[in-house]
Parts: sequence; C-alpha cells; structure tokens
Amino acid sequence: MTELAVHWAGINWAGNYRYGATELHRPGSLAQLQEIVARTPRVHVLGSRHSFNGVSDSTELISLEDMTDPGAVVVSPDRRTVTLDAGMRYGELTEVLHREGLALHNLASLPHISVAGAVATATHGSGVGNRNLAGAVAGLELVTSDGELVRAARGDADFDGMVVGMGALGVLTRITLDVEPEFSVAQRVFDHLPWNALFEDFEEIVSAGYSVSLFTLFGGDVDMVWVKSRTDAAEHPEGELFGARAATGERHPIPGIDPTPTTPQLAAAGLWSDRLPHFRMGFTPSNGDEIQTEYLLPRSQAVAGLQALLRLGTAIRPLLQTCEIRTIAADDLWMSTAQGVDSVAFHFTWVQDQPAVEHLLVDVEAALLPLGARPHWGKVFLADAATLAPRYAHHGDFVSLVERMDPRGAFRNAWLERNVLG
Repeated sequence: MTELAVHWAGINWAGNYRYGATELHRPGSLAQLQEIVARTPRVHVLGSRHSFNGVSDSTELISLEDMTDPGAVVVSPDRRTVTLDAGMRYGELTEVLHREGLALHNLASLPHISVAGAVATATHGSGVGNRNLAGAVAGLELVTSDGELVRAARGDADFDGMVVGMGALGVLTRITLDVEPEFSVAQRVFDHLPWNALFEDFEEIVSAGYSVSLFTLFGGDVDMVWVKSRTDAAEHPEGELFGARAATGERHPIPGIDPTPTTPQLAAAGLWSDRLPHFRMGFTPSNGDEIQTEYLLPRSQAVAGLQALLRLGTAIRPLLQTCEIRTIAADDLWMSTAQGVDSVAFHFTWVQDQPAVEHLLVDVEAALLPLGARPHWGKVFLADAATLAPRYAHHGDFVSLVERMDPRGAFRNAWLERNVLG
C-alpha cells in the first residue's frame, strides 16, 4: 500500500477552529508512518477533530485511519487488557469488547472520539470512583521524531509522563487498556434539583450512581441530574433524588433539543457501552454548532466553584447551551487534569461565538483559577503555561521528557508552546 498525501484545508468538528496545516498524510503501514515522521520538519496527528483548539495542529498532519483495523484488537490471555490501534474510536472498540464479554471502566460522553486523542488530552467521563480514560492505559507504542518505535508499559520510567502527552512526544500507534467483565447500567434522569440541596449534599448526590452528571443553565435550580447505575449495585434512586423528581420522558443535555440521539433513559437497563455515554454512536453527537470549555477543580472546591459561577450567572446564561458538572477520580499521570486529586469538572457548551466566549472566560478563569482549576487540554481556555505549570507537580519533568524524546521539535506547535511547554 502506498502512502496517500493530499493538499488539505480543514476545520474541527465544531467548526470553531481552522487548521493551519495544508497537507494531510495517510500512511497505510507503520513503516510509512515512520518514514513520514522522520522526514517532516513539523508534524502532528489528526484524530477525530473533536478538540476545540490548536492542540493537534501543525505545518503537516497525519491521519491514522488507514492504519486502523478493528480486526487487530488483541485480548490478553488473562483477559485483563486489550491492545488496539490508537486511531480506533471508542464506539468501534466497544463492539469488539462486547463480542468478548468485556468492558472498559469508563467512557466519555461521546463514543465517536478516537482512543488516542481522548487519552492524550485526559478526556474523562464521570464517576467518583472512576479514573479518566487515560487512567486505563497499561501500555503504549509510539513513533518518535527520528522514526523510532518506542514501547512503554505501566511501571516503566517516564510512563506516567507519556500517557497524557498531547501529541508532544510522538505518534501513538498502539495502546493497551485495562478491561473488566461486561456489566449492565440503568440510566435515570431527575429534573430540577434545588441548589441548596446540591450545596448541602454534594458528595451524596454525585455518588448516587456509578456515573453521575448534572446539567444546569445557572438559573433557579439544577435543570437535570443524570444517574447511571450499575445493575449489580445495591441501590438505585427511584422517584426522587434530594428534591429532584424522576423525569417522565427522555431528555437531551441541552434543554429543548430532540432527545433521539441520546442513550436510553427511564431506567431501562442496557450494556455499559449503551448507557455510560450520553449519545448514541449512530447519531451526530451533541449539538455540533458549539464551543466547549472545561475546568477541573479539586472536589473539595466543588461548592465554592459552583457558587462562584452562580455569581456570574447573568453573564454566563446568554452564551450558554448547558453546563455539565461531573466528578473524576485521581490518577498519577503527570499531565492529567486529575493528577493527584479527586476532581470535579465544570464543562461548558457555549454558543458559536468565539470572541464573546473568550471575553467571558476572563471572568470565569478569574473565579475558578484561584480554586485550583486546571483546563481540559482539548477545549477553549485562556490560561498560559506560566499560569498552569505550578498546578502540575511533574510539569518540569514533562518538559524535560519532551526535549529528550523530540530533540528536533517536530511535534511542537504554537499551542503547545503557549499553553503547555512555555
């Protein structure tokens, strides 16, 4: 198979970012990928284009689609891990795992995103006991800027720095993930949770299921609480949840939008892969015409963060489609937004007005950064590397790792220089 390279002018999934790259490479083999990387001065991998900033941009881009084969998924003999091509999407992987009776511990809201892209940016999901998607990585293979194939496994030196790499270390080609036996989940939605109840009983509410998400427009109450409970768990909330009432119909996270694309609710049990995401694989995910921002705070600061955002409610509401509040467990990955601390995430889905959103983020970050906020690497934010570096105990280690693994700077780009490397 010969390499396919095309002149390219592309935008991201949401349409708010236009890539500066003018050439897109589509290698059909590992050898072709290694040759492309070794000869190209500046290059990055293009995933499912679900980032909202320039994290994956460069002078030239690489797509791994022609190197991604669902038939190349390998389950370990002990059935505790699975190894796959990094360009696979989670929706494709879950189909393979279902045939094996296996599951991942967690999934993001969208099954449409690529495994490599989600891992590299510490994309997460929800659950007080669930680590983000990168936390499931047990091993990886990547091509460095000299074309060398490097393998690393959990426990190796620098492994914790290599997982959430934002593409700065090399091109991920294969990933090994932890798996467990398949399980079922029932999803219930509760309407109109009083703010006082959330402030007083935050931990109990976010612990009401295996995965819990709250959606609000920062009005008179929390519009919805989505509770995803494992069917093998002891308790399942029914008619009421701390003053919020069980919904009698299907809901979309954005009020007023047709709920057809969402995963089944109303307590109908189904496979983990059909309930943990908010959206079905076969439909256009979320709203599309949007901008996303997300900040993760130590969970101990959850109520303080909520109260700070409520004080900005008048400014937030005109630009807001919905805000999702969810939790994620701590991990040890150097550049993970949950590194070292159980976290709460405030995920904003904004209208498509970049100047207005960025103007508002000045006040949002002024409210949240003093509380220890770390922005999601794949979404729109303003804070620079100098501001963010002190929030990561291993930031200096990560910068050194980048310099060692990519001495010629092939994977550096303007976004990484400004927001991460400094």
